[in-house]
Amino acid sequence: MSDTLASLRRKMDGAVKLKSVVRTMKAVAASSIGQYEAAVRSLADYEHSVELGLSLYFRQNGAMAASPKRRAGEGAIGAIVFGSDQGLVGQFNEAVAEFAEKKLGGMPGEKKLWVVGERMGGSLADSGLAMAAQFAVPSSVDGITSLVEQLQVALEEQKEKAATEVYVFHARPTSGALYEPVCQRLLPLDAEWQTNLTKIAWPTKMRPELFGRDETTLRAFVREYLFIVLFRACAESLASENASRLAAMQRAEKNIDSLAEELNRSFYRLRQNSIDEELFDVIAGFNSLAGKH
Repeated sequence: MSDTLASLRRKMDGAVKLKSVVRTMKAVAASSIGQYEAAVRSLADYEHSVELGLSLYFRQNGAMAASPKRRAGEGAIGAIVFGSDQGLVGQFNEAVAEFAEKKLGGMPGEKKLWVVGERMGGSLADSGLAMAAQFAVPSSVDGITSLVEQLQVALEEQKEKAATEVYVFHARPTSGALYEPVCQRLLPLDAEWQTNLTKIAWPTKMRPELFGRDETTLRAFVREYLFIVLFRACAESLASENASRLAAMQRAEKNIDSLAEELNRSFYRLRQNSIDEELFDVIAGFNSLAGKH
């Protein structure tokens, strides 16, 4: 009986230690969510400045020539899919991968994927979609810029190979520890987008004017716009990943509490049985001795 009690005691101690680890991971995940959400908010002013520049360009030079409508099977479709490199995120990668497969499956033509995250690569491995490249997930806000620069280089290379459309797939936080997979067309920049930019009101009464070569200016603005879109997608994906991890840790903590409660009940029940047996032995011995006198 003492061996069983000792075994239960070890399990109870292990549950306490495991709960401590889970609490630490919850705190880290919650802190990371705040950092990535702050990074997304910090883009607002810069994004507005870039949009003002593009608005001014289109007003002075007119809209870019509309890209010809892609015919079925013509050109390649590029897709950037953001996922996770780490575990304990529940069905995070599977949800985004399934969403991307469904969306891309309805588009005719060749598809090439740029996958961010080793585990996302594994989730998409059986999809039949061609992997153009795989990138590591940034471990902090500071690492997002480097990743986005690599993706922009990949986009330039794909453009030279006559890719007609590029889409971005990632998870976006909704509320609490929830998220949803989303899709955004990154390229080409359509006429509606350009028209909406021309409607942005200029913040001052001073009449703005652009200097320099028109093509160089437009390229610079578009490059910064794409940087903002990809940066936001990556930051939102990382926030969603940590939200999924936080939810997983909350479930784990609840399960540990239930297990600890059950172990406590078993431990005290066995200990009481052990005490009862010892008392019965004492009483039986006493009665035996009393019967001899």
